[in-house]
Amino acid sequence: MGSLDTVSLGILLSSLLVLAGIMSSLIAMRFGAPLLLVFLFVGMLAGEGGPGGLTFHDVSTAYTVGSVALALILFDGGLRTRFMTFRSVLAPAAMLATIGVAVTAALTAPVAKVLLDISWLEALLIGSVIASTDAAAVFFLVHARGLRLRPRVGATLEVESGANDPFAVFLTIAILQILIGEHDTWSEMAMALLRESVLGGLAGLIGGRAIVFVLNRLNLAQGLHAPFVAVGALVVFALAQTGHASGFLAVYLAGLVVGNQALRAHNSVVVFLDAATWLAQIVMFMLLGLLVWPLRLMDSIVPAIAIALTLMLVARPAAVFLCLWPFRFQLREKMFISWVGLRGAVGIFLASIPMLVGLPKAYLYFDVAFVVVAISLLVQGWTIAAAARRFQVALPRSDRQQRRIELDLPGQLNKELVGYAIADNSPYLRRRLIPSWAKPTLLVREEQILTPEEAREVRPGDYIYLLAPPEKAHVLDRFFVNLPPPPKPEAHMLGDFFVDGEATLGALADIYGLRIAPEHGKVPLVEHFANELKRPAKAGDIVQLGPIALLAHAVADGRVTTVGLQLADPDEGRPVTVARFIMRLIKPVLRRGRQYVLKRP
Repeated sequence: MGSLDTVSLGILLSSLLVLAGIMSSLIAMRFGAPLLLVFLFVGMLAGEGGPGGLTFHDVSTAYTVGSVALALILFDGGLRTRFMTFRSVLAPAAMLATIGVAVTAALTAPVAKVLLDISWLEALLIGSVIASTDAAAVFFLVHARGLRLRPRVGATLEVESGANDPFAVFLTIAILQILIGEHDTWSEMAMALLRESVLGGLAGLIGGRAIVFVLNRLNLAQGLHAPFVAVGALVVFALAQTGHASGFLAVYLAGLVVGNQALRAHNSVVVFLDAATWLAQIVMFMLLGLLVWPLRLMDSIVPAIAIALTLMLVARPAAVFLCLWPFRFQLREKMFISWVGLRGAVGIFLASIPMLVGLPKAYLYFDVAFVVVAISLLVQGWTIAAAARRFQVALPRSDRQQRRIELDLPGQLNKELVGYAIADNSPYLRRRLIPSWAKPTLLVREEQILTPEEAREVRPGDYIYLLAPPEKAHVLDRFFVNLPPPPKPEAHMLGDFFVDGEATLGALADIYGLRIAPEHGKVPLVEHFANELKRPAKAGDIVQLGPIALLAHAVADGRVTTVGLQLADPDEGRPVTVARFIMRLIKPVLRRGRQYVLKRP
């Protein structure tokens, strides 16, 4: 019976530890502290080297939990990424996720070698362990600070942090194999990387489609849809890893596929995964914190701080400027992306692998990674809002809480109910303009449920519910919150946006921050077409309104009845093919070469 009591005591202590981490998040959020760092320190204080005194040396369990947690985090990141966002920044994000990781590791290694008195390979191992950014840390802190990043900057950070983990894992394992004497030739390792990437990509695409196919055709009980998707993601990850493919790349792409398909119980899946990834992060960081001995950290604290400063101030900026050089990012955007390369779960998770394989000095790598992650979360995490303001890449949100309510409709994959509280100064209340694919269905006013016809007009304080496609629901946020107009129209807000020809120029200007003459504010779009074309309109005609292109979508008797909106730049949001990716790389070189030739006497 004593063994049963031991198990029960272990469950009690584990549960109390997780509860302590969850409750500490309330204090952390009040003071703006990075939550992931709080979970780490709770685990460290509870460990054998802290006041808690819990003995935990099971690196294998920590690695297993870390693998599951990281797979869920990456799947959730892919699930929330739109295909248009992914395509629009694929080239720069791919550079940062591969070459950027390698450059960061290479520039960090010399400092580690000199200060820690280790070999070059051991120094490169430390550089590889801490070379990748952490998606969960970056985007939790961005949202917690109420920041709304410029679309291109936010999308690049999102895709890079989700896609750089596979390369960091491969680089770490390749160096480990060399250190333990199981290495291949460099050409064999390069082929292994290519094979793992290709197979991992195929596994992710096939696995994601399989999850969608099965979920939409099985009549599961209402509460089982979300667990099925989460377990399906882990199956994709494990199958890819078992087949010597990149499981982390596979699970990220699977999430991308699932998140961009019509999916049964879409909202419940997103909510469940949000909770699951939170719990996974808490458990993973606490287990990793239990492996840390505060007294042992003192032996390497000074070199670790120097490595962290090198990483933040030299290696990461150099990698960002090199990788983004061909892509016309502004200087302040590069500076912000450099500063927001936060380290988190991945660094400490990778640092546990040398301990798992019994590598000499394994605890040194783990301790250095812990200090680097702690300093990154403290310094970079606490200053992310100030950096966004300093580099002018974000607008502060006046409403930091997510006010969108999403309700799944049983038997319906293409529509869901999306609800909002009507704010006093929201664009919808001022202009009554919403995308044509969003249909107002009911209003709640003073605890009474009304149809739009019964309500007659929308008032501040009402709650409105609309039918909308699940994948486009986030676009509606901009119309129902008190936010200033963006500095320029955003591609993800214009996709498939059709409005009635009687909508006014002022309504579009109000929502998208366009500059038009005051006397043109009440001009309907149908008249704007007539004035610009000087002839009867035809379907497909395009006229400009600042950076927006207005498309005559439907025409009756030469007058435009429905207008489509798109960015005037025809290349905006186009898929990045291999040829276009290569051209983006070489165009700046050709342009500089031509300028040099023209300047020569």
